[in-house]
Amino acid sequence: MDAVTRRKFLITSGVVGGVALAGGATAFTLKDILDTAGWDDRPKDAKTLVIVTLYGGNDGLNTVIPYADSAYQSARPELAYRPDEVLKLDDQLGLSPALKGLKALYDQKKLAIVRGVGYPKPDRSHFRSMDIWQTAQPDRPGNTGWLGRWLDAVGGDPRHAVSFEPVLPPLLAGEKTAGAAVPLTGLKLPGGIKPAMLTGLGKPSPGEPALQARAARAFADLLAVDEMVKQVKGAEQTPENPGTVLHDQLDLVAQCIEAKVATRVFSVSLGGFDTHADEKTPQLGQLTKLDGALSSFAQRVAGKGVVTAVYSEFGRRVRANASNGTDHGTAGPMFVFGDGVHGGMHGQQPSLTDLDQGDLKYHVDFRSVYAALLAKILQEDPAKILNGYSQQFEGLI
Repeated sequence: MDAVTRRKFLITSGVVGGVALAGGATAFTLKDILDTAGWDDRPKDAKTLVIVTLYGGNDGLNTVIPYADSAYQSARPELAYRPDEVLKLDDQLGLSPALKGLKALYDQKKLAIVRGVGYPKPDRSHFRSMDIWQTAQPDRPGNTGWLGRWLDAVGGDPRHAVSFEPVLPPLLAGEKTAGAAVPLTGLKLPGGIKPAMLTGLGKPSPGEPALQARAARAFADLLAVDEMVKQVKGAEQTPENPGTVLHDQLDLVAQCIEAKVATRVFSVSLGGFDTHADEKTPQLGQLTKLDGALSSFAQRVAGKGVVTAVYSEFGRRVRANASNGTDHGTAGPMFVFGDGVHGGMHGQQPSLTDLDQGDLKYHVDFRSVYAALLAKILQEDPAKILNGYSQQFEGLI
């Protein structure tokens, strides 16, 4: 197939940013990532960082639940969980009933819960707040992600930071380079195009640009990824673990870690947390997906030098709205687990009565958690990456 025909296919297929890929942007396949297993540029004692983004603003108060606080019950009488419904962590706090796997990790002192995480002058816009979290620049979000700047600093190949999400998140975008995107969303083929035809697209055409050839191979690779995911689901799916996109993303992360690839950072995500109406059931469903994916991943990579951090762009308001949902808020909890993490409660529990215009006051600057991850997991000076911010959250790792 000639290069022009291939270019037309990439554009008309409309998958995985076909226009961008055909235009020469860097595309990576799963094989490209696995090929780094033989590299010698990863220190023997290097750890791996996995970032899990929860898009939509997860309701932290119905995730890590202050069930014994009367202000919690009075602020959201229909939305609040009763004390007998929560998975109790102590005599004040409990986890959502959906988080049984994470509760087991906590009981084993393997899960750290960092309470009241936020930043100064919080922004309640999904996009602005997510930009702040991903760039780690609360005053004025820039054009580079904090892990993209790390990638710039180490001067590494894009495959040192990999996303298995539909698009590369700003988190992994640097000034000089960017992480590698290997989407997991599958193919939506144009009419008349059969999967077998993608094999032909993966063959080199004389004289075509190298990046265009790599982009074409990415489509063929998606078939292999889809088949791999189907096999995984067939082997692992149960009524308790129905399988999710996040589960599939983390399964590929685990496979890469087991193959000992050179990648130091992985980014995965789960959406669906913007719960303005009838929140209880949809949030419970999303947290069930999160719990199944995280707990199975934690078990699989235990002892392999992996640390996972989970965050959302903001929490929700304390008081429920008129639709039995919650509106955009501020501070919320983070979860961190993995080798070397000190499990238990960290940070200060925000007051439900001493509020900032109806919202929780933050006590932990999220950059201090990032600083600890940079220093302890990626072995990098936080101040170089976080624009001079260097205060590490103590006792976490």
